[in-house]
Amino acid sequence: MGIPSAITTFLFDLDYVIIDKLMVSYHDLALAAIGIVLKVERFPLNVGVGICQGMLPLVAYNYSAGNEQRMNDAIRLSRRLGLIVAGISIVLYEVFAVQFSHLFISDPQTVELASQFLRIRVLATPLMFLSFFTVYLFQSFGKGRISLFLGVTRWLGFNIPMLFLLNALVGMFGIVWSQVTADTLTVLLSFYIYRRYKPSGASLAERKH
Repeated sequence: MGIPSAITTFLFDLDYVIIDKLMVSYHDLALAAIGIVLKVERFPLNVGVGICQGMLPLVAYNYSAGNEQRMNDAIRLSRRLGLIVAGISIVLYEVFAVQFSHLFISDPQTVELASQFLRIRVLATPLMFLSFFTVYLFQSFGKGRISLFLGVTRWLGFNIPMLFLLNALVGMFGIVWSQVTADTLTVLLSFYIYRRYKPSGASLAERKH
């Protein structure tokens, strides 16, 4: 059950490495700016991952016990909290993008570029949370293969290819927009998989008895 999380974390870091490599082909300001953004966006993202990690044992226990009501309550509460954190981060980063960038560097040009990047990348925050959320959710159901499929597809099927595609089509800002574009596709796929493979009320009732 831990393999999907391990591989997802590895591919997450690989995605960051590729972003840096692609930005190097532009100029030092772009590389410095995206470096700032990748650090700043980790704050709400790490909170979201923490929520998912806290949700996992609660959902797993109630799923095994056949307690559908408590399981669904834990899922809804976790999803709601994660989206609230993501929504707050969007508001704060859109309004105070310059100030957050100033925490890391004082160069005006870099701050300006970083604030532009941040205002784009932060739009992906709720999508990134929902992507991680679904992976952890299927882990809690004991469906490791589905979790692994979603994690690998997100990075190797959508995110990383989208980096190269939008970089080729749009350039520097295409790299920044790739997260929103790729995670939109990931969330759509995740919702489809969840609707199709989520535990039914009948299967939970059997577990309970």
